[in-house]
This record gives sequence, C-alpha cells and structure tokens, in this order.
Amino acid sequence: MTGGWRRPVQVLRRRLLREINATVHGADLHMERYDRPLGDPGLFGPSSVVWRVHGHPAGMLVGGFAALMLQSLHPVAMRAVAEHSDYRTDPTGRLHRTARFVSTTTLGSSAAAEAAIAGVRRIHRHVRGFDATGRPYRADDPELLCWVHTAEVSCFLLGHQVFAGQRKLTGAGCDAYLSEVALIGELLGADGVPGSRAEVAAYLARVRGELRAGPEALEAVALLRGFGRSRRERLAVRVLTNAAVGLLPGWARNELGIRRPWPVRRLWDRPLARLLGAVMVWACGLSPVRAAAHARAEARVGTAG
Repeated sequence: MTGGWRRPVQVLRRRLLREINATVHGADLHMERYDRPLGDPGLFGPSSVVWRVHGHPAGMLVGGFAALMLQSLHPVAMRAVAEHSDYRTDPTGRLHRTARFVSTTTLGSSAAAEAAIAGVRRIHRHVRGFDATGRPYRADDPELLCWVHTAEVSCFLLGHQVFAGQRKLTGAGCDAYLSEVALIGELLGADGVPGSRAEVAAYLARVRGELRAGPEALEAVALLRGFGRSRRERLAVRVLTNAAVGLLPGWARNELGIRRPWPVRRLWDRPLARLLGAVMVWACGLSPVRAAAHARAEARVGTAG
C-alpha cells in the first residue's frame, strides 16, 4: 500500500513545484546561473544566514508581498515605479524579474550575481523624473536605494521569523542576516544600509515622516492583492497578501486603509498562510535551483599538483 501511494505523491509534489516555479520565476529557471562554476560559493555561500532566510518559501513570499506594500509608501519610490515600471500591464513579468534577481543574488554564482546587480544598475541610470512637488528624482539615488533595500530585507526577515517555526533565528542570527544581506544594497549603490535590528529600527523611525500612501500606492497595493492568472493563483495570492498585511506596522496598515482586526490577522490569516506555506515547503524541498546551488558551492575542485 505504501509503495502504491508513493508514486502519485511524488507526481503531485513535482507538479506543485513546477507550478510554484512557473508562477514565481517563469518557465525558464536559467540553471546556468546556479550550477556552475564548481566550487564557487556565490556572494554568500551555503553556511550563510542569507541562504537560510531566503530558503523558506512561505516566509519569502509573505515577506516579499509585505515589502512591496511597505515600499509603496515612499512617494518618490512609488512615483518612479508608476512612471517607469510595467507592473500594471505585465504584473507577472514584474514578479518574475524581482524573484529572479533575489534568487540569482542569493544562490547564483559570483558572476551571475554580479551580472544581475550590474543589470539593475544600468536600468536605474535611465530612471529619472519629477516627484509630485516637482523635485527631480533618480532611481540610482543612494538614499532611495537604501529605502528600497531596507524595506525589502526587513520584511523578508520578519516573514522568516513568523513562518519558520522552531527554525526561526535568534536575535544574533537576525543581526547576522541584516549584516550579510547589506552587501546587496551596497553593491546596488545604497548608502548607510542598516546592518542590525537596532539600525533598521532607527532608520525606519528617521524616515517615517516621509512615508504616506498616495493614489499610486493605493492603486499598486490593490493590484497586488488581486494578482493572479487563475482562480487558484488568485486565492493563493490573497492568502499570502492577507498574511503580509499582518507583518506591516500598524501605521502602515492605516496609511493603506487596510482594516483587518488583530484576531483576523492572527487567528485566520496567519494559520491559513502557514498551511499554504507548509505545502510549498513540502513541494520546494525538491527545488532544482537550491539543489544546483548547493552542488556547485560544495563541489571539491581539484588542484594541479
């Protein structure tokens, strides 16, 4: 009986993995970014806290959705996205590009990660305009890059801590993650990137007065929460974005006009996301990207004698 059930379960697991990868990364995983050259640890390596945090599918997706909501509250960052991004007409493509960047810089070879960062920097050089007050902005502004990076990684970390269960990090582990992942922000050109929980808290307190939800932010969050190409995908996104709302600070929820009482967030949204996350973790245990990255980084490369 056990043997009879094993193959259907394996088939289901592979199907779920393909669907998750296709939804998040797109049809082509670009395995050449992850499986070579042998012996190359990439920017971080298997023993890093970054690999640990970024390896939890539910924490990353819920944290990623929370990051997009939080980032939208910076009027200049949101104006740049609204004027120069195709998220309205191609939200799936936008998701794929963001996920590929995170995956490549986390798990990719050193060359692949550096190429991904260089590509983003090239794009940023051409993203310029004027904010609502008429002041000029540019996407490669070091302070603006610091905001985007800090909002993103702080939400990734919070998502991991909420959904990783007994595998969540200690306080020192959280600081180690922020210190390690600061490298990405710095390579992108950010200044003053926070490298610990205390520094993140101080930074967010300092920029709080600049953050507000304008019409562009409200539109983007509404599109985000309704994202999905099928009924099943839309349902999964709604579960994940509802849980993401619970990661936001209260002032951010108020700015975005999202009213989900504490009992709903904790007793309904979070358990549903944990259930969905458990299915994703089960399916993504076979992740070809992570398997290739581990094999590449841990390979013993012989030296000529």
